[in-house]
Amino acid sequence: MAGLRVSVLLKTNSGGLWTIPQIEELRRRDHHVTVVIPPGPGRLRTELETRGIPVVDAPFDFRFRPTVSTLRGLWQLRRLIRQLRPDVLNYHLYASALAARLAALRLPLRRVHVVCGPLYLESWLIRPIERLMRRMDDVTICCTQHISELYGQLGCPAERRPVVQFGIDVNYFTPPHLTSGGMETPDSRKGAREKARAEIGVDPASFIVVMVGYVYPPKRLAHSGRGIKGHDTLLAAWSSFHAKHPRSHLVLVGEGFTAAGKAYRQELIDRFDVGQDPSITWLGWQPDLRPYLTAADVGVVPSLSEGSNGVVREALAMGVPSIVSDAGGLPEAVDASVGWIFPRGDVGALISALDTAYRDFESGQLTARSGRAREHAVRTFDRTQTAAVMADIIERAGGVRSGSR
Repeated sequence: MAGLRVSVLLKTNSGGLWTIPQIEELRRRDHHVTVVIPPGPGRLRTELETRGIPVVDAPFDFRFRPTVSTLRGLWQLRRLIRQLRPDVLNYHLYASALAARLAALRLPLRRVHVVCGPLYLESWLIRPIERLMRRMDDVTICCTQHISELYGQLGCPAERRPVVQFGIDVNYFTPPHLTSGGMETPDSRKGAREKARAEIGVDPASFIVVMVGYVYPPKRLAHSGRGIKGHDTLLAAWSSFHAKHPRSHLVLVGEGFTAAGKAYRQELIDRFDVGQDPSITWLGWQPDLRPYLTAADVGVVPSLSEGSNGVVREALAMGVPSIVSDAGGLPEAVDASVGWIFPRGDVGALISALDTAYRDFESGQLTARSGRAREHAVRTFDRTQTAAVMADIIERAGGVRSGSR
């Protein structure tokens, strides 16, 4: 039996790296996968081309403006889809979903929508539109139970909104003192942490809190006036927490996403006097997060809106207990044995969680949480397992019975 023809559509040539394990698994099963992304260089394009995965430039710019060029771009995208003749059209990110649904209207193919985050479902304007348009998807794969429930509220039947959490490379995200296969000891963990802290330039004896995340500008239609990653919540909490616990240091890793995100990042730096605060280090984008996670005592993800969030999974795999907000799928990644959950946007609750983590740090109990965090990640977030489940669903959508190949 010939393999399926699968076309994967994304609105980005830089993000969307979570698609690669899924694509590789489909190719391993002898399916023919082509990825359609915007023209130009980017991390995603580089990774795809390095792996020999066919890439085609999207003729549509994924900007939905009431102009003739939008209609022309959608028509050109439709022509491209017809040329590719996919059995399954698989799209990620909401702008990609809108474009795929409109461009492939009435074409003889199956449509699989992968939902990575719930932000658009939290918009009063978009929700009623999505209630109608989601009917064009044959399957809506949700990366968290939270997203699946939101689609259930829009009338999507349970069998058409399966949950598949995005996985991570648990071998890559391994604490350095475990990479040689040796057993963890207090001395080996301490040595790795001190080395990482020396490289970053932070006090080896301090309580180190790390947040990793792009800075997104505030959205008009959801959480108006605030960036969705919750940087302002953490920075507001930090001044009070650090005043009580001066032997602490906050490391932020992340650049502004787009020019508007860069401007909002600078606004936060100015508003909270980050440049004048020696207890805060704010770095830009980093190609390798492992040194920062190795240096951390605890990670923080204070998002106002969130999908599955790969960073919290990577932190747990690195043995970093995490404090997360109750936004989206974050509570599905962290339980009481490996971290703490606080109400999104609640500065006082975040301070309380930081206080609790600090007490565990002083008493030595944080080390036990670290070991449990690593075990939890390996058991739950291994990307080879989640990619296989994703491939099973795409095969079923395309008419291939799982296990028949």
